[in-house]
Amino acid sequence: MSLGATLKRFLESETTGRQIGGEVASIIENISKASIELAQTISFTPPVEKTEDELAPGADLQRPLDTLAHNLFETQLCNSPASMLVSEELDGLKELGGESSLCVTLDPLHGSANIETNMSIGTIFSIIDIDRATPGDPLDAINSGELLAAGFFVYGRQNTLTLSCGNGVSIFSFNPATSQFVLIKEHVCIPQGQKEFAINTSNYRNWDSGVRHFVDDCISGRDGPLGADYNMRWNASLVAEAYRILIRGGVFLYPGDSRQGYENGRLRFLYEAMPIAFIMEQAGGKAIDGFERILERKVTSLHGRVPLIFGSVDMVKQAGEYFTNDPTENTRFPLFASRNLLRN
Repeated sequence: MSLGATLKRFLESETTGRQIGGEVASIIENISKASIELAQTISFTPPVEKTEDELAPGADLQRPLDTLAHNLFETQLCNSPASMLVSEELDGLKELGGESSLCVTLDPLHGSANIETNMSIGTIFSIIDIDRATPGDPLDAINSGELLAAGFFVYGRQNTLTLSCGNGVSIFSFNPATSQFVLIKEHVCIPQGQKEFAINTSNYRNWDSGVRHFVDDCISGRDGPLGADYNMRWNASLVAEAYRILIRGGVFLYPGDSRQGYENGRLRFLYEAMPIAFIMEQAGGKAIDGFERILERKVTSLHGRVPLIFGSVDMVKQAGEYFTNDPTENTRFPLFASRNLLRN
């Protein structure tokens, strides 16, 4: 596919010949339409003054713009073949009008707290072919399904869509002159060897020893155990971090820690960690919870949280060794929480 091709043309090429390819393409196109409207709304949204309640630590607050974003996507998805929707802004799984077996997971506006500081925010989604014949809990249908596609939008200097339909990763940029997303990068491959890590070091005192030792050794630079100088990044925006790693390489870490409510980190598994992990692996990278692949985990709750490490294979493996082999690991708060509950 040549650079400059429209998203529609790309999807026609990408999904031709697949049993449900046309339905997947239609859903992605509808999601992209909602993202265009959302980006326009964000660009003209004045900053909202924070209240004391909004500053409460660890709270997932639902701002008016979060609700608006969800409504935009839900409206478009109701006009698509999608049959089910899981959204951060919904308590449970919602039945849509589509007759397909496709379920959409959605974080409609990730990082909405960053709007006041004009930082990049975005939307994360995935499309799962679920087994609707599975009796009982809908989670069983999701766990027995197949992840077909995932993507995320970044609303910033450029409005971009990073997308994988299971055949590598491509990046699109919105062209306001034509009101279309056009292909700007294809066959994205995460660079290896980039000595760069992203973690919120203000939580250092709450981490287990493995996390602390990894960060300490990175900061020690060429005179330390790792024998190289490392840069540190932290944008407090998952979509911005993911985009940067796809382009530059390195590793992102959001571990669990000793604070109440942070034992499993803060990122949601189904509609944040899982789509990002899918994209990272499709770009030749790796995504783990500290012990196992994110994509090998089972969904135990629609809004369940999971620790997350992703990036280039070399950096993720390097970080993972600290977490699994650290001799002084503090067992009071297992670094990436309990594993046995999520293993078969």
